[in-house]
Amino acid sequence: MSCDERDARHLLALAEAFVIARPLSHVTPLGRGLINDTYRLEAADCTYVLQRINGQVFPAPEQIMANLHRLAQHPHSPATYDLCVPRLIPTYDGASFVRDAAGAIWRLLEFIPETRTLTRLDTPEQAREVGRALGRFHRWTAHLPNTDFAVTLPGYHDTASYFKRLAEMLIDAPPELTQLRAFIRDRQALAKILEQALAAGQIALYLTHGDPKLDNILFDQYGRQARALIDLDTVQPGLIQHDLGDCLRSCCNALGEGETDPTRVSFDLQLAAAILGGYAEVTRAWLNTAEIDCLFDGIRVMPFELGMRFLIDHLNGDRYFKVDRPGRNLIKAQIQFALVADIERQEQAIRAVIDEVFSG
Repeated sequence: MSCDERDARHLLALAEAFVIARPLSHVTPLGRGLINDTYRLEAADCTYVLQRINGQVFPAPEQIMANLHRLAQHPHSPATYDLCVPRLIPTYDGASFVRDAAGAIWRLLEFIPETRTLTRLDTPEQAREVGRALGRFHRWTAHLPNTDFAVTLPGYHDTASYFKRLAEMLIDAPPELTQLRAFIRDRQALAKILEQALAAGQIALYLTHGDPKLDNILFDQYGRQARALIDLDTVQPGLIQHDLGDCLRSCCNALGEGETDPTRVSFDLQLAAAILGGYAEVTRAWLNTAEIDCLFDGIRVMPFELGMRFLIDHLNGDRYFKVDRPGRNLIKAQIQFALVADIERQEQAIRAVIDEVFSG
């Protein structure tokens, strides 16, 4: 994402609509995000984050902004839970965003200073901090009725729908996908497991982050304490089992998201135990027994769901996920399914960790 002089003038003109210090000095690209266009804005002695919401990914960006505005009206500061979330900066007419000439929505957020993201977790204490941060976010947002928030991504985490769609696509799949087809078919029950638990009243909808991967957790500049959760576009009613499972999927793939050999994939139980321990510190007195019992299902289902999404996109010609070469989404799917297999292999140990950390 480049930012030439003409782009910079355009971005600074957009920023003029927001209630911030003057003068506006310069704007530069920020971060590694693949969805929204994000820039760092310097104005007087302050720093902000200027961002365009990707309307192709989010069909109703106005709903995202309404959700963020509602979140900002929380009766308690996130600092009450030792957490930061980026504050929305209003425009001079009291709105939370502006539109450019093409109709795209732009917003301005506070920049949280003296923080950085981690590319990987190097210590169990860093992993414990990740769990604590997600637990604090869930405890903080639990004070708001989830009925006040719109669903910004309809069908998000509807694993059963992904399964049905993929099963139809695989009916006439080429021979090289036979093994994957069998792997997916054998886990039909997994695709429905959390949906059934919700229908049975065993678990409930809460406000969830929706994308609590490591990239969306800000640590202090020393990489010791998790200070903030960012990228709140997917905050909506959902299952905490999905959130925690996605966090573990992102953080506990031992060789990282870039691995290309499924035979080398493993689920790091030590990091998982630390994340679960940190999460339990914050949530064990809040979650009930049934909700805790379903946490393993979320850990197992999230890489399964993502693997199906990668495979669907591969069969559709790579229309959704960006790829650097043909076949990349197929490899990504295989990696996620290998992670599922290793989680299943370690099921007894993972369940034992969950029992231990939530028993206090």
